[in-house]
Formats: sequence, C-alpha cells, structure tokens
Amino acid sequence: MSLILPARYRNLFDSTEQTEKAIKAVKDMFQSNLSAQLALLRVTAPMVVPSGMGLNDDLNGVERPVRFPVKALGDAPAEVVHSLAKWKRLKLGELGVVPGRGIYTDMNALRPDEDLDNIHSIYVDQWDWEKVIRPEDRTLDYLRRTVRKIYEAIKVTENRLYVEFPQIRPELPDEIHFIHAEELRRRFPSLSPKERETEIVREYGAVFIIGIGGALGDGVPHDGRAADYDDWSTPNEDGFEGFNGDLLLWDNVLDIAFEVSSMGIRVDRDALLRQLAIRHQEEKAELFFHRKLLAGELPQTIGGGIGQSRLCMYLLRKAHIGEIQAGIWPEDMRLACRAAGIELA
Repeated sequence: MSLILPARYRNLFDSTEQTEKAIKAVKDMFQSNLSAQLALLRVTAPMVVPSGMGLNDDLNGVERPVRFPVKALGDAPAEVVHSLAKWKRLKLGELGVVPGRGIYTDMNALRPDEDLDNIHSIYVDQWDWEKVIRPEDRTLDYLRRTVRKIYEAIKVTENRLYVEFPQIRPELPDEIHFIHAEELRRRFPSLSPKERETEIVREYGAVFIIGIGGALGDGVPHDGRAADYDDWSTPNEDGFEGFNGDLLLWDNVLDIAFEVSSMGIRVDRDALLRQLAIRHQEEKAELFFHRKLLAGELPQTIGGGIGQSRLCMYLLRKAHIGEIQAGIWPEDMRLACRAAGIELA
C-alpha cells in the first residue's frame, strides 16, 4: 500500500496531549474488555528470543529479524521477536493453563523489512493472546465465537470512547461478517486479494476472512502465513480448508479495508507436518518448539495478535500510524503528511 493523503483530513483532537490521553483510554479499555471476553491473564513476555529454536515468527518467510550476539551467552545469537505466536503456546504449557482460559501480553517487535505507509511501521506493538482449547474445539464454530467476542470488545471500547470523547462517533456495524477466502475469490475472480478485501469490507463494515495461508482455487494463497502456528490446511465443516483468518474493519478516514487482527486455531501434530511439507520446510521439525509440539508436549490453543497502534489509529480516526506511535519515517513522507495536516511523531 502506498502512502494515502486523505483530502480535507481533520484531526479530531485539539492537542497532542488530548491525543495521548485518548490513546491511553483506548489501551486501558480494550485490554480490560478483551481479558474479560476471553478469560485471559496478563503475563510478561520477552522482546528477544534465542535464534535457531523455532520460537520466532517467520511471518511470510522472507522478513529478516534483528539479530545480535549476546556476550553473556558466549556470543550465542539472539533475535528481536516478530511476534509471540509460538512463545505463548510454550508459556501456556509451562503454566499448566486449563482449557477455556489463556494469557495476553504487550508484544513489542521490530520488523525492519516493512514497507512504510499509513498503517505499517518498523516498530510493532500488539496485544498478543493465546488460549487453551480442547481437541474438540478445533472447529469453525469455536473460531467464529471467539472472533465475535473480540469484535464485541472492540465495539464496547468504541462506545465507551464516545462517552469520554464525543467527537468519536461510533461507526462499527452490529455484527461481523464471515467469509472464506475461497468464497471471496469466487465472488470477485478478476480482483487481487487486496482488492477483494476492499470490496467485501466496504460492503459489510466488519469482516473476518477465513482460511489465509493455503492455496485457493487459482493456486494462490489469499495472503502469506507461516507453516508452524495457524492451521490453514485442515478441512473444515464448511467444505473449505483452515481455522484461521484476519479481522478487517472499514476505515472511513483512509477509505480502505483496515486489518486489526490476525488469529486462528493453532496447528496440531498432523497440521504441522502437512504444512511443513507444503512449504518444503520439513527440516523445521527438528527445532526445539516443533519437537515439543510433535511429541504432544504442548496444549491445543487458539490465539492471535491485535495491533495496539492500529486499533488506536482506527478508533481515534487518525490517518497515519505515526500519529499514534513515535517512529522512523522517510523525510519525504514526513513532509507530505505535514502538508496534508498529518503530524508524525
């Protein structure tokens, strides 16, 4: 996505101080709502993990982690996390968390290979969450019920925000719409995946697209997913594949489909082996995390990440993520934004 400069953009907050107060309100309200909806305990999480253990998120498999030697460990390499998708599952196993309960944390990551635009930055902050489930919960019904709870937490936050900041008028629809990526492809066969997202989210306002990562009917995935956390390949009860997806909202400021969360039921033993084979990554089965999963030493889980700055940006009707978080921006972007009334931190 290239930089979008909305015509007649108007910052709804009179000062940086008021914006900062609103950011804190969103974060305080939402994490409380999320914790209550999903029965989650807040835990502390690492920003750095050891290299070579399979703990870091490979994202689409091409993004480079920030890696450095650790003097106290004999210069053994470590890397800044991309996300905590796999670490959380290990943590749940260590804590002995029972089905129906889970954890969430403030995840801070660096993704230096991101293409910077209105919604992408080098620094990534998320509420990373993970919940233990039973084997029989590996269904679309369970996934949909979980998504609805997250969406309800977002809606409650928007409504409470309106009470404190009346300029933020609620826009979210009452219900979220579900569609599989293959159904979406069949509906808009001549469009690219991003163009399909634009059409469906513009129509419904809030959409969860299921089955992201596996090849669709045209042989192309809707979007990339690593092979070793979300289950995007297991046949589901709707006749398609996958128990994961993305939650998108229609952003009236940028006039785009705005992704706020990626999540899903995680791989079990069969799904992990199948997906590693699909991606020709069978050698990963020998890594620490993967060995534990294949040995049945990790719980069945569902989890995901919800962008903190992304959600604040959406709910506060901002045009650029740099209005929410301090970051590094190309000078030409900073100047173009300022000319459009968008001040980047």
